[in-house]
This record gives sequence, C-alpha cells and structure tokens, in this order.
Amino acid sequence: MKNLAGMMKQATQMQARMKEAQTRLASMEIEGEAGNGLVRLRLTGKGEMKAIQIDPKLADPEDMETLQDLVLAAFADAKKKTEEVSSEEMKKVTGGLKLPPGMDLPF
Repeated sequence: MKNLAGMMKQATQMQARMKEAQTRLASMEIEGEAGNGLVRLRLTGKGEMKAIQIDPKLADPEDMETLQDLVLAAFADAKKKTEEVSSEEMKKVTGGLKLPPGMDLPF
C-alpha cells in the first residue's frame, strides 16, 4: 500500500505541473512567417491565432492566390513551432516519459 500512496502523490504532483505548463503555454505567443516576413502571424501556445500582419505590397487584387498561400504557409509555420514548444514543455513535466499513443497533452 505504501507504493500506491507514493504513486498517487506523484500523480497529483505531475497533474499540478501539467496544469502549470498548460497555463504557461496559453500565455505564450509564437510567431510564424512566410514570404521572407511579408506575412506574419502569432498563435498562442494552445494554437489560437492572436494577430496577423500582412505587408501592404501583397494587397494586389489581381493576385489574391499568392496572399492566401502565404497566409496558410505562415499559419503552418506558427503551428509547427507551437507544437514544438508544447512538446518541450510537456517533456519538462513528464521528465521525458513517453505517453501512450492518443495521449497528446495538453490538447
């Protein structure tokens, strides 16, 4: 029973650390860009878009497809960086412990 109590205490501590990590992630902002910085956007560590900045040179009504592609590319860049930051934060909490498939935390 002693081991079970110790495991429960560790689980409670890990849960508290995970909550702290989730709070840190929610307050982080990660920037993605495309077109050498012509399109920039910021996501929170939880993947919510906070801002988008588009260079006025791209506002060509004759070429909206390029602008749309750059916005998507900037989002993909920011999302990838967000996932990397999230993964690093979770490694700190779990001590590198590999989680079972389907348990991608904190989302």
